[in-house]
Amino acid sequence: MTGPRNWLTTALARLVAGIAIVVPATLLLGASPAAAHPMPHSVVQLDVYRSSVAARLELPVSDFSRASGIDLTGTTKAGLPSRAAAVRAYLLKHIHPTTTGGKAWRVSIGALSLSRTQQTSTGPYRELTARATFTPPAGADVRHFTFDYDVIVHQVVTHVILVTVRQDWAAGQVDGEGTTQVGTIELDVRHMKVPPLKVDLGSGSAWRGFVAMVGLGGNHILTGTDHLLFLLILLLPAPLAATGGRWTGMVGPRKALARIGGITLAFTAGHSVALAASSLGRLDIPSWPVEAFIAASILVGAIHAIRPLFPGREAVVAGVFGLGHGMAFSFVLAEMHLSTGQLVTSLLGFNLGIELVQLLLVCLALPTLLVLARLRVQPALRLTGAVLTGIAALGWLVDRLGLPNPVARTADSAGSHTTALLIVLTLAALTSTGWTLAARIRNAPRDGLRPPRWRAAPDRS
Repeated sequence: MTGPRNWLTTALARLVAGIAIVVPATLLLGASPAAAHPMPHSVVQLDVYRSSVAARLELPVSDFSRASGIDLTGTTKAGLPSRAAAVRAYLLKHIHPTTTGGKAWRVSIGALSLSRTQQTSTGPYRELTARATFTPPAGADVRHFTFDYDVIVHQVVTHVILVTVRQDWAAGQVDGEGTTQVGTIELDVRHMKVPPLKVDLGSGSAWRGFVAMVGLGGNHILTGTDHLLFLLILLLPAPLAATGGRWTGMVGPRKALARIGGITLAFTAGHSVALAASSLGRLDIPSWPVEAFIAASILVGAIHAIRPLFPGREAVVAGVFGLGHGMAFSFVLAEMHLSTGQLVTSLLGFNLGIELVQLLLVCLALPTLLVLARLRVQPALRLTGAVLTGIAALGWLVDRLGLPNPVARTADSAGSHTTALLIVLTLAALTSTGWTLAARIRNAPRDGLRPPRWRAAPDRS
């Protein structure tokens, strides 16, 4: 009877162990929010490139420590490197993407970091962030794959992993600000397994990427307060004549229009050339010198609006300073890690979006600039605008040289009010146009442009 008893004892032990796992898991998974304190979930955020997928893993430290056996609860940022090898080994053991046909992808784990964060319905907690790269076999489709991932959840049965896409050029998702949910990974309590996630990102197309880049370019110039201020501050004194180191009087309408057009075209040419060269050459340029150069260019433009520094040569200056602005634009494309074909398409779309919005803003500002030049309050308005712009530029310059300040933060926040900016420019343009038409009608008899005399039609009865 020893054999049957041993078999019966083993079976009962397994049954009890299964109940001990399944019942608590079922109760916890089915509990209402009021029944238990909500625990933070993991996030796997994907960036889809042409031949690889980059991932950002956001892992709650408490659950990670419990599941991996690597205690990070008391680990500081300085102490993380000593645990990095163990963390990477654990992650590699539990991340296995494969093609739809079952062929394994190559996985590499990059930078690790610790921080404090908070999710909806949870209190603050410590988070481990890991960067990973998933590379499929040659010729495999990065848009359709099986994601076998059980980090933490293989031990913490109530844990949930949320999988999202942050960037996907071929699907038109390029701004990096929002995410699209792909699915969730969690324990299947019926089978006590963690099923892999079938990732299907659709077909994608170059056209969707191009259209998205047009929108991204337009939004970038519209929310790029520094780029807008540089162009507008150079245009502000364009209708004015310079005499003896001061702005005096107004040039003719044709000359004013020629100056405004020349400045706009030169700035366009300058940033377009620099954008193309920096992007296609894949130049690795530090951002802070470029950003500081842009702030300095705005400061120079503000001083020029107060006292003419280079009267008649604004177009040349706009072209030279435009080179720096184009390098700053290229940082957006560099962060997207595009293939050569995608980069060329993106460059065309991004630049087109910039030029379309820039043209719209100049057209809206043009009537106001011409009307302001003829008003008695023009000097006061010009000086006020130039001083405010100069203060913002000085704040940016100091900030980009390593000294953060409230002036720079306030100036940056102006880029979040683009709708208000467009409304103000549109109203100003309409008001200026109406004022000009009214003045022409009022001065018509004086100018010899009398209205036509109305004559009654001849009586043919």
